Amino acid sequence: MKKNLETLCVQAGWKPKNGEPRVLPIYQSTTFKYETSEMMARLFDLKDEGYFYTRLANPTNDAVAEKITALEGGVAGVLTSSGQAANFYAVFNICEAGDHFITSNTIYGGTFNLFGVTMKKLGIECTFVDPDWSDEQIEAAFRPNTKCFFGETISNPGGNVFDIERFAKMAHRHGVPLIVDNTFATPINCRPFEWGCDIVTHSTTKYMDGHATQVGGAIVDSGNFDWEAYADKFPGLCTPDESYHGLTYTKAFGKKAYITKVVSQLMRDLGSIPSPQNCFLLNLGLETLHLRVPRHCENAQKVAEWLEKNPKVGWVNYCGLKSNKYYELGQKYLPNGSCGVIAFGLKGTRDDAIRFMDNLDFICIVTHVADARTCVLHPASHTHRQMSDEQLLEAGVAPDLIRLSVGIENVDDIIADLEQAMEKM
Repeated sequence: MKKNLETLCVQAGWKPKNGEPRVLPIYQSTTFKYETSEMMARLFDLKDEGYFYTRLANPTNDAVAEKITALEGGVAGVLTSSGQAANFYAVFNICEAGDHFITSNTIYGGTFNLFGVTMKKLGIECTFVDPDWSDEQIEAAFRPNTKCFFGETISNPGGNVFDIERFAKMAHRHGVPLIVDNTFATPINCRPFEWGCDIVTHSTTKYMDGHATQVGGAIVDSGNFDWEAYADKFPGLCTPDESYHGLTYTKAFGKKAYITKVVSQLMRDLGSIPSPQNCFLLNLGLETLHLRVPRHCENAQKVAEWLEKNPKVGWVNYCGLKSNKYYELGQKYLPNGSCGVIAFGLKGTRDDAIRFMDNLDFICIVTHVADARTCVLHPASHTHRQMSDEQLLEAGVAPDLIRLSVGIENVDDIIADLEQAMEKM
């Protein structure tokens, strides 16, 4: 029976048998016992499914990955130790030294550095493009060795909306998959696979957890990209893997080839697994995701409208505002609401922005974003501090940008705190 998202948030992933715990248990064990050596050997050869070492798979982790996969409408998924690890693995699973990929330039600052600096050291080159460019300008960035296109549904911290359908068609014209980080929208407000996206990533640290109790990430595969149609581009998936006795992932695992390779090769060699305890906490957050996300959006819409009318505010970027340049894209991809994150700038200097934040009462200055509590950050001074003004502008981050993550408190209290902080300026 096909279930709605609300039911999947609560029920998907863990299906207890007779006499088993109703609540997902924490399998806090590194290893798992088998009766014979042959049973263990078949697991190591990927001939049987099962658990033998938590670095590769764990029942708690897998249950939560299955829930997120169901929410996104994918065929397979895996959890990672952070959103950064998820984005790295998602790209590295199909790229190697000498390869190239394309990404939106408005992505999160940490991912910007991962792609533009760290992966460059591994011999993988990345070209940053402005999503507002014309098709001709962006398609000029594709090369014979391009392996994927990457973007964020809603950019962090700018709040720009990514035209998923447009870029999926563009990527497919060049025989590569589109990877979309769906962290801010969550599958409650947008399911990128329905618009042609091939692979979705998440920082589960954000809305999925909702309480700022764990750091984690997720990768989900739609199963729709035909790797074998472009076998010469993706030898890691379409040619024998000598570390598994010549097994070919696409032939052995079909639509689950991509995620199987992430687990059996990248997790095996690099780790970056979440702990079962963290996955248990993540699952508690997921059970109320469908209740929290609408409240975040409702509050953020009211705050954005208040900011837009405030004479001390220079600009606001929130796609729920009819005056916003991304309003139409927001209505297309996010008709039920986008997220709780608003980008805005005050009339004044960078120091004015800092003074405003220091004047806040219960709204806290934290590195985190997208949990139950309203919080604020000045990216140019904090998360994007390592970037020059030129790099900030290239990444679509104005020096005066304030990232306000609207929580689920009473919206009148949120606005009152913002107002008193501005008055003290």
